[in-house]
Amino acid sequence: MQNTTLQKVTFGAGCFWGVEAAFRQVKGVTSTAVGYSGGNFDNPTYEDVCRGKTGHAEVVEVEYNPAIVSYEELLSVFWNKHNPTTADGQGSDMDSQYRSVIFFHTPEQELLARASKDRLENSSRYNKKPIVTQIAPASQFHKAEEYHQQYLEKHTRASGRIGL
Repeated sequence: MQNTTLQKVTFGAGCFWGVEAAFRQVKGVTSTAVGYSGGNFDNPTYEDVCRGKTGHAEVVEVEYNPAIVSYEELLSVFWNKHNPTTADGQGSDMDSQYRSVIFFHTPEQELLARASKDRLENSSRYNKKPIVTQIAPASQFHKAEEYHQQYLEKHTRASGRIGL
């Protein structure tokens, strides 16, 4: 059996609950965690981030096996999960914490993310609207409170439906 080193990627695409649920369905994703990244405040809580004073985005840190799923496939899930032409939010969740962002962990991830963004922007998918997704180096990841982890999975399992 080949020993493959797991890799990590961090995505922000609106409320982290639904984004995490989407990535947990991908074969080759070995773990996920929701949290906060890209801000300027040590050890933020959900309440701190919601106040809009920390600069953090709600993100999902995805650990994956590149022998099973490629970074490009994960980028596809990211682009399909949200509208990357909407600045600072998705749907009814509007604020900078819900911004569209890719935090890259390697130079290769940065190149692939930028190329993917360019392809999407040059396509007709969003009627030539600009893609506002930020692409930035991964910064410190602050894991969110436990009740946010796998939130939709827990609440779907408990009630038989998503309780939002």
